[in-house]
Amino acid sequence: MQLYKSRGFGEYFQDTFAFLKQNGKHLFKHFFIINGIFLLILMVIGYFFSKFYTDVIFGGLINGNSSGIDEYINQNSGIFIALILIFIIVGLLAAMISYSYIPIYLKLYSKHDGKNFTATDIINTYKANIGKIFIFLLCGILIVIPLMLGVGILLFILAITIIGIFAMPLVIGAVSLFYQGALMEYLDEKRSIWDSFGYSWRMMSSKFWAAIACVGIFYLISYVAQNVIALIPYIFGMVNLFTDIETNTVPEPMAIQKTMTVMMLAIFLLTFLVSSILNVVVQLNQGIVYYSLKEDNENINTKSDIDLIGSGE
Repeated sequence: MQLYKSRGFGEYFQDTFAFLKQNGKHLFKHFFIINGIFLLILMVIGYFFSKFYTDVIFGGLINGNSSGIDEYINQNSGIFIALILIFIIVGLLAAMISYSYIPIYLKLYSKHDGKNFTATDIINTYKANIGKIFIFLLCGILIVIPLMLGVGILLFILAITIIGIFAMPLVIGAVSLFYQGALMEYLDEKRSIWDSFGYSWRMMSSKFWAAIACVGIFYLISYVAQNVIALIPYIFGMVNLFTDIETNTVPEPMAIQKTMTVMMLAIFLLTFLVSSILNVVVQLNQGIVYYSLKEDNENINTKSDIDLIGSGE
């Protein structure tokens, strides 16, 4: 698929799904190769946190021990603090690597004119751009402080009206596309970090409503899908409890706690895995939009076609 291509609102959707159909196996295979170890660590830590929540907090409420959480933290304060620190450190590393995966993948896809590259190529590109990724993180944090103030006020205003609620994904889409476009432009190695943010905004402005509407809708689809999937283990757990009640079997506190533990762990694992996959899809859509806007602004593919015609003569 040609990335540098002028597209409209409908084509943003069509080409995102077309790219997944053509290259989805290659895309997700390398995503899990690159991010797998971090995802596993986060899932293990998340498992312990979920178990803590159900065993200590929920279990304490069932058994009438409201001070259970204080007792547990006092007895296991070292382990608890260590888990939190590991979760934060690994979470930041995983977020950076995961967030920059699509920009790097599409950069290599464009360079090799398709998926003719390996995990080694992706890792080498990470190594070559690790400094840029850290700089982007630091500068992104500086920008997000005033940006979130304005976005927070706007989201609050939208949240108090019915029509405004439906417009909230557009705001989220605009912010995410702004950051994604800046990172992709910065990794293109032609602009400084601040010029990349400025250029990202200028590109968005050229087809503002079509671009952010598409990204916002993808975010909404992702949000709904995650919540629907998270409801599956919850429904099974509730059905199990109500079945016991209808058969005149009074569930014992330990049985309820066990059901809640299994349910919470299933919800966490499913949500975590599905959100990781859907985030890749959402970012891919932003990448398609980015390359489309870049073609509209710079005519990269058009110039290449003209050069080929000239060389043929």
